[in-house]
Amino acid sequence: MKENQASFTAMSVAYMRAYHSRYDAPKIFDDFLAYDLIPEEKRELIEKHLIKQYVTWDQQLNDTENATSLHDRITTSESLMQAINNVISRARYTEDTLEEAFRQGVKQYVILGAGMDTFAFRRPEMLEELEVFEIDHPSTQKFKLHRLAELGWKHPAKLHFIPIDFTKESLVTALMRSSSYDTNIKTFFSWFGVTPYLPQKDVLATLRFIADVAPVGSSLVFDYIDTDAFIPEKLSPQMRELLEYLSKIGEPLESNGFNPSNLAEELASLGFRLYEDLSPTNIEGRYLQGRTYGHYEHGHFACAVVE
Repeated sequence: MKENQASFTAMSVAYMRAYHSRYDAPKIFDDFLAYDLIPEEKRELIEKHLIKQYVTWDQQLNDTENATSLHDRITTSESLMQAINNVISRARYTEDTLEEAFRQGVKQYVILGAGMDTFAFRRPEMLEELEVFEIDHPSTQKFKLHRLAELGWKHPAKLHFIPIDFTKESLVTALMRSSSYDTNIKTFFSWFGVTPYLPQKDVLATLRFIADVAPVGSSLVFDYIDTDAFIPEKLSPQMRELLEYLSKIGEPLESNGFNPSNLAEELASLGFRLYEDLSPTNIEGRYLQGRTYGHYEHGHFACAVVE
């Protein structure tokens, strides 16, 4: 992301959750608060960017004159609907897995790269027993805190904001700044929409820090792009366009990805046991049945447990 500027990707992701909640069916994940978090002028800018970028990838739509409304343009764009599917399925996967971990005794929830996440405001019943830590870049977090103040949303006592630049500071150092974080309590970490944008050394360092700072039995869910996405001859035109677009807006992919065939071994070397690795096909089967378009190629969801 650009220096001293809130992540445009984070706001776009929130917009996708909001769009799904308001207009989409079948409902996979109902983030009924996301729309409010995005100021009107930002929503208009996001809509223009999404339409310009994603819809123009679909040549068939470019040649169609009758898909003129925003709703028509979104729902008939395979690229944009796949992006929305990715966002809502990973949100659903995160909270499904969190609920299971909560039943097994997890009392802390750390959201890495929280962006415009609304969990702490949507699920007040869970915050009766769950401490929530939102960790994100200072610029993005400053923007969000300002927006929360504008909306007048009451700040839950168990919600804690911790700013961090992952390229300059370790997760351990950031968490230790919060007197509310307890290294002796089982913790659930979510890390979605972040790893592809970090150099691989920073991804591995953060995973190692999580294993070091969290007690045995803590868990982590994250997404990653498999290594095939970085082999030019294996890229689809849509994936190539996506990579070019992210570079254009100043948020290029920096990671080398993971190879699904040796992910378990790589995580074991960092202190984790791989519990689950969902391929695009697995994600579609679990969450996206009945939807017109599927999930991003090369995109995986994984769950690992600290050993």
